[in-house]
Amino acid sequence: MADDCLFCRIVRKEIPATLVAETDRCIAFRDINPQAPVHMVIVPREHVASLNEARDADLIGSLSLLAADIARTEGIAEAGYRTVINTNRDAGQTVFHVHLHLLGGRAMAWPPG
Repeated sequence: MADDCLFCRIVRKEIPATLVAETDRCIAFRDINPQAPVHMVIVPREHVASLNEARDADLIGSLSLLAADIARTEGIAEAGYRTVINTNRDAGQTVFHVHLHLLGGRAMAWPPG
């Protein structure tokens, strides 16, 4: 874990967050700047700066599977939801700890951004 990483600090519970799910590998919490009625951020407990640095397919898969579980719990699975991993600055990554956004509860436009 990185000492100064925002998401590592949330994982360590040094910074409060509204947790919605936890596994042995990941935690999920509500985004503080939601872009949809349902907007969760799912992060691995292990610090990995971005998808470019990820080497553990199971870890990245764990993010997606937890997103699907949360979508079911939140009641958005049947209508549909979007998962997004922004990688590096041009894609909009602002916290350099790989994370997956789960967005739903409204219709999504395509193409995004």
